[in-house]
Amino acid sequence: MTAADAFKALGDPVRLRLFHLLSLKEELCVCHLTEATHLPQSTVSRHLAVLRHAGLVDTRREGKWIHYRLSGNMARILAPLVREHADDIQRADAEHLAAVTKTCN
Repeated sequence: MTAADAFKALGDPVRLRLFHLLSLKEELCVCHLTEATHLPQSTVSRHLAVLRHAGLVDTRREGKWIHYRLSGNMARILAPLVREHADDIQRADAEHLAAVTKTCN
């Protein structure tokens, strides 16, 4: 993966939102991402596939759910930058995620 691939993948606002949420937790289920972003599962899955193809995330299947986590050096480099420069929508997503994952534990 090149830096251009990573930046191209993160150039979409939805993918940037998902990457931001994944940077906050070790691993997240698609169901958590859909609830936190209030986006349809098909939209979330399609954008996660782009991030995976770019080498920024990796997956693990558990039953019917796929869990995503950041993967690779580029993701580790970009994650703090994305967290530091989160916009209002990303901060709202993070609050929703905190509420969603709190009820799961």
